[in-house]
Amino acid sequence: MPLRLAVRDIALFERPVGFARPFRFGAVVVNATPQAFVRVEVEVEGKERATGASAEFLVPKWFDKRPQLAPEQTVDELRRSLSIARELYLAHSDFETAFGLHAACIGAQVEACAREDIPPLAAAYGPAELDKAILDALLRAAGVNFFNGMAQNIAGIDARLSRDLADGEIADFLARRKRLERVAIRHTVGLDDKVEGEGGVADPRENAGARYFKLKLNGDPEHDAARLTRIGSELATLRHDYRVTLDANEQYADLAALGALVDRLDRDSELKPIAAKLLYVEQPMPRDITKASALGALAARGFIIDEADDCYDAFPAARALGYRGISSKSCKGLYKSIVNATRAAKWSADGEAYFISGEDLTCQAGLAVQQDLALGSLIGVTHAERNGHHYVDGFAETPVTEAEAFLSAHPDLYVHDGGKVRLAIHDGDLLTGSLTTPGFATSVHPDWSTMSPLARPTTRILQEQAL
Repeated sequence: MPLRLAVRDIALFERPVGFARPFRFGAVVVNATPQAFVRVEVEVEGKERATGASAEFLVPKWFDKRPQLAPEQTVDELRRSLSIARELYLAHSDFETAFGLHAACIGAQVEACAREDIPPLAAAYGPAELDKAILDALLRAAGVNFFNGMAQNIAGIDARLSRDLADGEIADFLARRKRLERVAIRHTVGLDDKVEGEGGVADPRENAGARYFKLKLNGDPEHDAARLTRIGSELATLRHDYRVTLDANEQYADLAALGALVDRLDRDSELKPIAAKLLYVEQPMPRDITKASALGALAARGFIIDEADDCYDAFPAARALGYRGISSKSCKGLYKSIVNATRAAKWSADGEAYFISGEDLTCQAGLAVQQDLALGSLIGVTHAERNGHHYVDGFAETPVTEAEAFLSAHPDLYVHDGGKVRLAIHDGDLLTGSLTTPGFATSVHPDWSTMSPLARPTTRILQEQAL
């Protein structure tokens, strides 16, 4: 039964996070980035007020890859997205469902961001973070956990933003969901990561026993084929079976370049350890070219969109072009993930397999990884990329007392290792049992006193600057 709420306060914070190693994807290398935190206070109709929280990295040059922008400018876009969303959400003082509030604000959010030359993908970041915190508060006020609450559609998700679905189809999908007790990690192999030997992709101390691997591509078919050959030779030495996915982060210029890579995968015997284990290829081309290019015969290899998923209509449009899947990321919006998972289930019932995948870019230990893991477990994501534990040293700059609080509250998800609290990986899997606490997958909140207010953007990017 949906509950209605009104948001009474929203506070935005951030905390610096240094990386243990460089993370290179596409044309950017990330060595450090701030983590944003959201704290909301909501009044739930007929109940007491409650506080909710969320967190996510402010990742540079992913939401907006335009070459004329510096990495810092793209981080500022995300800060603006959060600030604009805060103003819009607080302007709605009447009681409405959590999804109703999202639906009432998302259009105005995209329009307001567009006036500042912030693209739709970055525009969605602000509402995505606010929605998670609001849902956390709603579930706490109701005294129910995420899985039970969503089975009852406590947020009131309907089809007003997805006209290809009926309201009942979303509610029925949620009512049938069962929490996955284990979700396998998919180990990220960045473009600067070591391939062979100690510390390489087949080293269990490096890959944490993963059975799934996500391999980054740089957009050059010859370079990528040579690197995949090396990675395949290493993965073939594993004592257990494995599967791989490929992610180009929009680096393939067009269908011709992409076709050259697929041809190598289909014909090159040295690439068999990769090609025979390949599940799908993620976002190979730039989002604008993706939206204008049918895959044709290439679709047989299995492709999904990620960066091109910048609105509620993106999955149906991609399906018409030959794409079979779409990524779920909390930083793009939990409600959109649920809608897209409903679509995939509906379309697959007609015979062809469509799916939603679990990808990671912004999930650090604590709130972010727990809420994203819970979302994936709810919608049936059996394996998910988890790069936060790989590129960041435990809880990084998080105060020790805060990290210890998360360990104490979620002992199946964290462990003491090397003097740090780290993500606990059990035979290549993450466990979801402790995520069943009242609230959105967490029984503790961060120490707000140790954070800085969200920084005011230093650069306001106007449309004229992009011309």
